[in-house]
Amino acid sequence: MPEFGFNSVGSVLIEDGAASHLGEILKARFELENIMLVTDKCLVDLGLVEPVVKSLEAAGIPVIVFDEVEADPSEATVKKAALKAKSFSVDGVIGFGGGSPMDVAKLVSVLVKGEQELSEMYGVDQVRVCKVPLIQIPTTAGTGSEVTSVSIITTGENTKMGVVSSRIMADLAVLDATLTCGLPAHITAATGIDAMVHAIEAYTTAIKKNPMSDALAKEALQLLGGNIVEACKNGNNIDARRAMLTGAMMAGVSFANAPVGAVHALAYPLGGQFHIPHGLSNSLVLPHVLKFNTPKADHLYAELADVVGLAGVTNMQKTIEFIKWLDDIAEAVGIERRLRDVRIPESAIEGLAEDAMKQTRLLVNNPREVTLSDARAIYEAAW
Repeated sequence: MPEFGFNSVGSVLIEDGAASHLGEILKARFELENIMLVTDKCLVDLGLVEPVVKSLEAAGIPVIVFDEVEADPSEATVKKAALKAKSFSVDGVIGFGGGSPMDVAKLVSVLVKGEQELSEMYGVDQVRVCKVPLIQIPTTAGTGSEVTSVSIITTGENTKMGVVSSRIMADLAVLDATLTCGLPAHITAATGIDAMVHAIEAYTTAIKKNPMSDALAKEALQLLGGNIVEACKNGNNIDARRAMLTGAMMAGVSFANAPVGAVHALAYPLGGQFHIPHGLSNSLVLPHVLKFNTPKADHLYAELADVVGLAGVTNMQKTIEFIKWLDDIAEAVGIERRLRDVRIPESAIEGLAEDAMKQTRLLVNNPREVTLSDARAIYEAAW
């Protein structure tokens, strides 16, 4: 039994339809005078934001909507949101959407008081100020951002930086499966596999692996793996949608405490250079990283194979079956399988490998050391 620390959000509420009476929920838990809802224009156009705003206003909580968050949100967007929050004396923040709005909401919650600059927060445990109450409401089952202590921001044309601090963890995460029922199958697939990667990498991390994160990762993988195909094929199956949200949240708590490794390290350059969505980026390199890790992690992959009920006698047999199981899921949900399928040229591999090696915060967690030539070989296998 190792010594370890474990951080999580203040509270989690899993309730279908909760977003439609969010005002009552928040009124019972917090004292709020002005709240900002951080989201994107797509969710506004889909009509998902309006019921939340009406619920808050009906509960006597004035709300300001910031709907300018883009995919891979920029530093400028974060600063613009924080400035708007300050101008309205916001004392609470809601992140509503996928990982991007929730990541921006995290930073607004600590920037709104104006006591520390964003540039001083990048890195691990660099946030020195306390946040205002933060409520996170995911509309996809994948990133786990509603329960993590990480916010990733685009700082240049192809560069990203992270703020990692327990000070930006939510006070309340609200999981409302009805919000995900209209999600297209290809987004459901990519975000769902992203969540599965979180569980797998948390379970096999070289640093901070612990019994609590392990238990959450295993349960998450069962929920996600057992429901992702149904959620993609029958998007209105509320039970499958709720299972996916719950699994993604559990995987998020797991990797927030047992950090991810080379799958994410090699996925980030795909997003940075070619703007491939994060979940799809993870899916494209996943089987090839697992095969690379097998000499050091086959016993752990074998344990995960047992969790999802796969056959095999030796660790290697179970690992092969586990990787095949993941491949079969990717095929069943119709997600792209090769780098060439998303129009990444073979000539880009060297640059991708060089960028991947800059992800030292992630690579240090991988169960097997990754060199430049290793990264190159993994991308070649994925191409």
